[in-house]
Amino acid sequence: MALVVQKFGGTSVGSIDRIRNVAKRCLAAQKRGDDVVVIVSAMSGETNRLLGLAHQVAPVPNAREMDAIASTGEQVAAALTAMAIQAEGGRARSLLGHQVRIMTDNAFTKARIKAIDASKIFETLKNGEIAVVAGFQGVDENGNITTLGRGGSDTSAVAVAAAINASACEIYTDVDGVYTTDPNVCPTARKISRISYEEMLELASLGAKVLQIRSVEIAMKYQVPVHVRSSFSDAEGTWVVGEESALEDVVVAGVAYDKSEARVHFVGLEDKPGVVAELFGQIAQRNISVDMIIQNVTASSNQRADVTFTLAKTDLARAKPEIEEIARSLGTQTVRYDEDIAKVSIVGLGMRSHAGIAARMFRILADEGINIQAISTSEIKVSCLVAAKYTELAVRALHEGFDLAKVPGSNAPPAIAK
Repeated sequence: MALVVQKFGGTSVGSIDRIRNVAKRCLAAQKRGDDVVVIVSAMSGETNRLLGLAHQVAPVPNAREMDAIASTGEQVAAALTAMAIQAEGGRARSLLGHQVRIMTDNAFTKARIKAIDASKIFETLKNGEIAVVAGFQGVDENGNITTLGRGGSDTSAVAVAAAINASACEIYTDVDGVYTTDPNVCPTARKISRISYEEMLELASLGAKVLQIRSVEIAMKYQVPVHVRSSFSDAEGTWVVGEESALEDVVVAGVAYDKSEARVHFVGLEDKPGVVAELFGQIAQRNISVDMIIQNVTASSNQRADVTFTLAKTDLARAKPEIEEIARSLGTQTVRYDEDIAKVSIVGLGMRSHAGIAARMFRILADEGINIQAISTSEIKVSCLVAAKYTELAVRALHEGFDLAKVPGSNAPPAIAK
């Protein structure tokens, strides 16, 4: 007997027929002898509908009330799933975030989990029932309903799995695992059977949409094995696990891309100690998150420097007036903006022990005539900023250049993504 958490995303519960399919999966696991805890997202499109209603009422809706509205999507899905299990002859009980007592801070619309009281879950399991928990939501110390941000049901699932010491957290979605890159961009993308928490964390932060980044952080912290698999197939998916020697043998595990960033270029900053610290200190004070940073000083710059950084496009409109204010306060000559960019990255544990990987990446891009505008690295990743029009070409070239279509340790021909 095992204790398992099964999470079903919006597409998996997107219709009554799909909810019935979820109910059958849950019951099949219970019949194998497992205790089953189910986490559900809102039905596909429901959260957007609810938030759209809020914006019709108020152009800038109150964040607390937004959470009260958005959380109802998961409430409906949890109750319908419990009813579907009951209709199939099983026993189930739906539980909302405040009933389980998923305690969070009070950062409405993007709350973080502080603690989980799992007693209600264990009580439900002890009664022979499947516990169906509404994902994406919690409660703060004042009893207010909170939500965890986009993709928050993944975070709910892994956090609950950690709290109840589950043997695994199964993330059911509309894809059958984690791929070496986006199959919609590269037809030779290959499903990965096992990937490390650290690699998955990098891929999630670099644009891969399979798992929400905070869910991977929690899984890594509490060593929760995560199995990403399809709701519409019984095929084995991708296991996200701790580091293993076989994983370290793979130099590059995947290629990610992100078109959601914009570039800000400060031209003619005074080149003296403390100016860059003042620049990014002021940016941090205004709660603007930045990503890639590059500074350039030339001999003919007359004691002036250029500083470039990237931030989310969604933050740019809000941040522009404040960026202009910072530029004026620092005596910057001009500020330029570019939203027509993309970040392309390679990730792999094996990069720690293999020299020349970055140089190989740069050569692959150069051979395709792709100019690199900025570079950032970590121990297991290299990211390059390129013009957005070259995104797909860069992804395909890197995927082919690092031979990612081939199964590691196999001479078999690559499997083509369907």
